[in-house]
Amino acid sequence: MRYSIAEIAAAIGARAEGRTDLRVAGAAEPQAATPDRLALAMSPAYAASLAPGTRAAMLAEGQDWRALGLEAAILVPRPRYAMAGLTQLLDDGPAIAPGVHPSAVVDPAAEIAEGAAIGPFCVIGPGARIGPNARLGAHVSIGAEARVGADALILDGVRIGARCRIGDRFVAQPGAVIGGDGFSFVTPEPGAVEAVRASLGDRQGRAQSAYARIHSLGAVVIGDDVEIGANSCIDRGTIADTEIGSGTKIDNLVQVGHNVRVGSDCLLCGQTGIAGSTVLGDRCVMGGQVGITDHLKIGDDVIAGAGTLLRTDQAAGRVMLGNPAMRMEASIESYKALRRLPRLFRDVAALKDGLSKRGPGN
Repeated sequence: MRYSIAEIAAAIGARAEGRTDLRVAGAAEPQAATPDRLALAMSPAYAASLAPGTRAAMLAEGQDWRALGLEAAILVPRPRYAMAGLTQLLDDGPAIAPGVHPSAVVDPAAEIAEGAAIGPFCVIGPGARIGPNARLGAHVSIGAEARVGADALILDGVRIGARCRIGDRFVAQPGAVIGGDGFSFVTPEPGAVEAVRASLGDRQGRAQSAYARIHSLGAVVIGDDVEIGANSCIDRGTIADTEIGSGTKIDNLVQVGHNVRVGSDCLLCGQTGIAGSTVLGDRCVMGGQVGITDHLKIGDDVIAGAGTLLRTDQAAGRVMLGNPAMRMEASIESYKALRRLPRLFRDVAALKDGLSKRGPGN
């Protein structure tokens, strides 16, 4: 589908100049742009690499499109935000035929709302409800009495367990698992792990014995406008439900443990792991490979940089980094000091050598 420069600018709330009736078939990186593609050149460095023959580009406010030899331009004040609107406009989404595919298995007691699309080999359990205009890709399974809201997009191989409740406009990337049992086991008698935790290091001669499973009787509750990345897992609660607040976005390969409560508009980046019964406030941002131990309370607006390990409660608004986690500025200074240690050791060794050569009393 082709769009005019004017149509694209209107869709993303930007300003267009030049031949706004010029139509393009899609977007391209600057060096790969063709006459029928909109070049994305929102910085001087990108603009310098525009391919010959490029006719239109999306530029940052203040860039001179005429000097670049363009016929038209879309000028945006915040380029990355403009990318959100542009990619939404140009994304046709997955091809999932409307209705229920003949190979799907839908329990007679399930409810499929108007406009929903159920792809090949889906399995929908008894009492499950699929909301209006929801789209399920191939091999999706929805457990008994689960609820999926309107306009959901659930891609290939996603598993949603029994009794899970999911809001509107939900997006799940391939392989996500929502509502698997929590990782919760106990030994008949107190073992080494409990001794170490209580004493902070002394196992008191104890060993671990066989494990008994603590079953997960809760489910998962997810708000509106939540996105879950590929192969991420959200465990069901033990008694109460695990909760994910509205607007939260979860990257690939993220683990959210049982009984965790994640607030609204949080961002959990790839390989983040949150242990059981921890509570995250609203608008928290966890960088890649952040680890959060169990039973913590993380306040609103906390930001943890990549690789941070949070072992203690965090007050609202903190910006943390490192292992052990420190306020970001302290972590950076500590890292600088760590890099200076070899030089410090050499200086101390040289000083000791000099003192020994001087001899006693000198």
